[in-house]
Amino acid sequence: MRIGIVSDSHGHVVNTQAAVRVLESLQVEQVIHCGDVGGDEIVGLFGRWPTHFVYGNVDDRRQLSRAVETARQTFHEAFGSLELAGRRIAFLHGDDVPLLRQTIAGGQYDLVCHGHTHVARQLRQGPTLVLNPGALYRATPHSIALVELPDVEASIITV
Repeated sequence: MRIGIVSDSHGHVVNTQAAVRVLESLQVEQVIHCGDVGGDEIVGLFGRWPTHFVYGNVDDRRQLSRAVETARQTFHEAFGSLELAGRRIAFLHGDDVPLLRQTIAGGQYDLVCHGHTHVARQLRQGPTLVLNPGALYRATPHSIALVELPDVEASIITV
């Protein structure tokens, strides 16, 4: 199973449309957005797949919740947790550093995804792959991530 991970779109439609085209070409089955979505129009761009959203520090939680609900997607508030292909996945924006550290250190998840820093990274901490896909705004380059499940292998992809 292939999932796409995006973050920090900050309402930038053109950049997000480019990311959506890349996700289409990669034939992902689901998408996780790690917050700082930045607007209702961004939510609608992910209508091709089941998409899971958390809010970031620049998002209006209520507005984002309504937009995600209207788009018939899934809103997880500040912290999301899924099981896909037998793997446990957590995702959050990452601005709550103690929560991010606790989630990683707890060892409950095979994959922990976050954004906020606008810097792509992946590293293993014990049994957990920690993944930041980078950002679709205020990053050089703009990037997203692809995760292959159940292997939990990630690639950072320039958009």
